[in-house]
Amino acid sequence: MNLKQLSALLGLSQTTVSRALNGYPEVNRETRQRVLQAVKDTGYRPNRAAQRLATGKSGSIGLIMPTASDHAADVHYGEFQSGLSEEALRHDFHFVTVPAHPRDEEQAIRWLVSSGNVDGYYLAYMRENDPRIAMAKSLSLPFIVHGRAIGVETDYPFLDIDNHAAFFDATKLLVQLGHVRTALLNGLEEFDFAIRRRQGMTAALNAAGLQLDPALTRQSPLADDYGFRGMSELLQMAEPPTAVLCSSTVLALGAVRAINLAGLKLGEDISLIAHDDVLPLLKPEHFSIPLTTTRSSLRAAGIRVAERLIGEIKGVEPQPPSAELWKADLVVRASTGPAPR
Repeated sequence: MNLKQLSALLGLSQTTVSRALNGYPEVNRETRQRVLQAVKDTGYRPNRAAQRLATGKSGSIGLIMPTASDHAADVHYGEFQSGLSEEALRHDFHFVTVPAHPRDEEQAIRWLVSSGNVDGYYLAYMRENDPRIAMAKSLSLPFIVHGRAIGVETDYPFLDIDNHAAFFDATKLLVQLGHVRTALLNGLEEFDFAIRRRQGMTAALNAAGLQLDPALTRQSPLADDYGFRGMSELLQMAEPPTAVLCSSTVLALGAVRAINLAGLKLGEDISLIAHDDVLPLLKPEHFSIPLTTTRSSLRAAGIRVAERLIGEIKGVEPQPPSAELWKADLVVRASTGPAPR
């Protein structure tokens, strides 16, 4: 079925049907619902080339996929993309994905924008003083940032979780339980989220008259083998930590393995809190000792980023840059307990 046939079926002009499909606000809700139901019933798919000629829009979102021989696959990236895909599918938007070495991302974004193949794009893996933000602001297409960049004024559209507050609250809980030697298994501190998490932990310790011992910190990719290696090193210290914060349940998976191998009981001999991105294959409540976590869904973040970006492309979202800072939930389970005497 083509647009002309669909219009005849509904008794509407082709212009009205096209505007309903593309989310124009002047089409009333009842008409839009009629059109969407007919699309569902008939299996109609818009002709992308014709749609682009009629509206000047491609119906696509652009994204850069960092890749290199030493760049490990990231389950967190995949979960965020699942949410982004879910919302894009709901609006019949496509993806244009450009693989690029991390050091070539700026050039890749410029190519993506100049290609005319996308209506908007998002930025992720934000770094301190990230130059991509100023570049994005200078270009013509809508964009949104997943995360933030320390050292850059937040006058750009973004969605982030309050990483500082999440690790402040987690550390405060451990301090209240009597822990004075708490370790940190963090992400790579070239990334904004990892810097903010360390800063949140440091602030909570300082408020209690304590310091974060550099010897008790590790930074690495968020993979379980790094969690195992880092936790093993910490447990071999002359004065090992009595608690540990992990920047991901994936790191925690390796850390728990090291704790078990050392013959220690989680929640009694040592406490652990992990950040939970709500990964479907790694639920903290399914660990042998359920994990206390700071929780914020990456999939939900992906859905919201797509919703905002598509809304701006369609002229639905407000024009001024808008900031969203989500609070992570602290969920207390059996992996945390009083510091051992």
